[in-house]
Amino acid sequence: MSTESINLTMAGSRKRRVTDRLASVGVTTGGILVLVALLLIFFYLLYVVKPIFVGASLEPAASLQVPVKGTTAILGTDEQNQVGYRFSQQGDIDFFSLNKDSGHPVGSVLLHNSSADTVTAVANTALGKPMVVYGFANGKAQVLQPDFVTTYPEGKAHITEAEIKYPLGNNAIELDPEGHAITQLAYEAKSDKRVFAFATEAGAQLLVQSGEENFLSGEVEWQSQHYRLPEITGKIDQLILTPNLNVLLVRVGNLLSIYNIVTPENITLKASLQVNAQQANVTNISLLSGASSLLVANDNGVISQWFEVLKNGERKFTQIREFQADKSVRALAPEHNRKGFATLSGENHIELFYTTSHARLYAENLGTTALDAMALSPRNSALLLQQNDKFQLFHVNNEHPEVSWSSLWTQVWYEGYPEPQFVWQSTSASDDFEPKLSLVPLAFGTLKAAFYAMLFAVPIALSGAIYAGYFMSAGMRNFVKPTVEIMAALPTVILGFLAGLWLAPAIEENLPGIVLMLVSLPLGILATGMGWNALPRKIKSILPEGWHALILVPVIVLIGWGCIEISPFLETHLFHGNVRGFITNDIGIRFDQRNSLVVGIAMGFAVIPTIFSIAEDAVFSVPKHLTQGSLALGATPWQTLSRVVILTASPGIFSAVMMGLGRAVGETMIVLMATGNTPIMNMSIFEGLRTLAANIAVEMPESEVGSSHYRVLFLAAFVLFVFTFIFNSIAEFIRQRLREKYSSM
Repeated sequence: MSTESINLTMAGSRKRRVTDRLASVGVTTGGILVLVALLLIFFYLLYVVKPIFVGASLEPAASLQVPVKGTTAILGTDEQNQVGYRFSQQGDIDFFSLNKDSGHPVGSVLLHNSSADTVTAVANTALGKPMVVYGFANGKAQVLQPDFVTTYPEGKAHITEAEIKYPLGNNAIELDPEGHAITQLAYEAKSDKRVFAFATEAGAQLLVQSGEENFLSGEVEWQSQHYRLPEITGKIDQLILTPNLNVLLVRVGNLLSIYNIVTPENITLKASLQVNAQQANVTNISLLSGASSLLVANDNGVISQWFEVLKNGERKFTQIREFQADKSVRALAPEHNRKGFATLSGENHIELFYTTSHARLYAENLGTTALDAMALSPRNSALLLQQNDKFQLFHVNNEHPEVSWSSLWTQVWYEGYPEPQFVWQSTSASDDFEPKLSLVPLAFGTLKAAFYAMLFAVPIALSGAIYAGYFMSAGMRNFVKPTVEIMAALPTVILGFLAGLWLAPAIEENLPGIVLMLVSLPLGILATGMGWNALPRKIKSILPEGWHALILVPVIVLIGWGCIEISPFLETHLFHGNVRGFITNDIGIRFDQRNSLVVGIAMGFAVIPTIFSIAEDAVFSVPKHLTQGSLALGATPWQTLSRVVILTASPGIFSAVMMGLGRAVGETMIVLMATGNTPIMNMSIFEGLRTLAANIAVEMPESEVGSSHYRVLFLAAFVLFVFTFIFNSIAEFIRQRLREKYSSM
């Protein structure tokens, strides 16, 4: 060899080494970057999700010294947490600044001036309507409402004035015509109706004021009417009216009587319940936000939640859950627009609870001596405590109380539901809505959609891949394989569009034919194969080896056409012309037009190319010397397929199935457009579903950034990420085991 040739060879060798080195570095760098990207996604999802599992906390905001008189009856703040107010049992009303830099009184009002107007009862209205009612010894009452004038200098809210308004006028309203002292009192109002419930030594009554607008003056004219409640035995401890003016709750000791006052002329007793905990006495009852639930506090620290439950066609008040406070509960403070509440137990032990998540969020002793009163701010962002003439304001950090492990993954008994259930319902038009954020229906829907898609796709894709890779002729394979792979390029939004607008109605209209097709197609294919084998060799030799699949094309088309044509006949004669009614009424199965059958077919169609392509490559790549050796030793083609080809290709076949499963689990547009997006838990093939991916696509654009709903959607994405990670990990583990087992063949 010449020197020149040696130099060229060495130069080529060096070039190859450099190229190989660069390729190795590039591949390694790309792999590392992929892993880094996955880790960044993983940790970003955790970063967004983490706050929903952080408990509540209180931060001191201000400590104020305000001279006050009498015993506190009602304590509260404005929405901006800038001004606090206090109504005393004696009729003194105080406003004071909650600014830690000032803390001075804003104003004070004296409710009454004459001894005849001695206060004997105080009550406030339901949450969200801060009105206070004073009852007097002369049988009269007065309604007051704290009012705040807010300005916005430099875009920030600022309270400039606090005052008392009189919604029903400055003069007291006569409740008891006989002038007995009011001992207990409740008041609620709507635009055209007001109701006072009150108790005196003579019994309990209702004063109902009905308003009607004068069409000439436009003013509302009010008419008053008294109604006496059925005789109540014992001293009335509490009266509570629901904001819809339909129900009156009367507590006498531990006995709670529930009256229907929709028709005041015919007041009826709905139920009479002993609501105390075992070996305890009731200390206080209060309505939870929305007035659907009742909180009952006991002197042993137990707080129970009650609401109406439909049982045997009748709605009954039922105890749903219990919470355990530190000591005897002295005060309850429900949140104004959520299902949480604060308790004051013992001398100064403050706790925060949330009913839906059944969780204690905070517990701590605040102060060194006994507290007199507490109040949550209207936006649940602050807690005001009173200790004699000292007031303490705490900022409440409690952004996501409705989210807990139990509310996400276990059955929860929601208000108005007959039993604990898994429910996803994130929003509503109501301000006092109870969010239902269970991820179980979404995870179930994801697995259900993937199951039906794989049930449709796996047999077809694997059978086609095995036939194409082992039996099919090269010429036919060169046409079939690219055609199937092109199917993978179809946009899933188009498949979803066709499934929702064309396939779903078509299946509903021809359901008997579709069911018949699912049975007759496999039988027809089997019969065709048996018939072909029974033909004389001379006839079979007409078709070249590996082209036999062409025979099935007209058979499949004919069977499909025949099933669709015969469908109306079957529906008329077997199901009285209404197969959907038969399924719903006779069998008792709900039928949705966009159901799991549609999803299975549409998503299976999208998954088939993935499974087919990978599995076919695995089968076709089996070394020829293995198959030829098997055939040479006397094995039949089917024996060679089952005992050599499939076993050798099993790692690739399994990978194909798992890749298809991963595609089905993460599919969004098909399930979004081809299902009713109903988050229900039912394996019925005729009902819809909602998947994690579809739920994220539907609700993420409308969720408030940073809200519980927003973060739970990110948690759903994290769960989907974990699903795919688990599936891929299992697939890789099994694939490696299969490769090790059959690599020596």
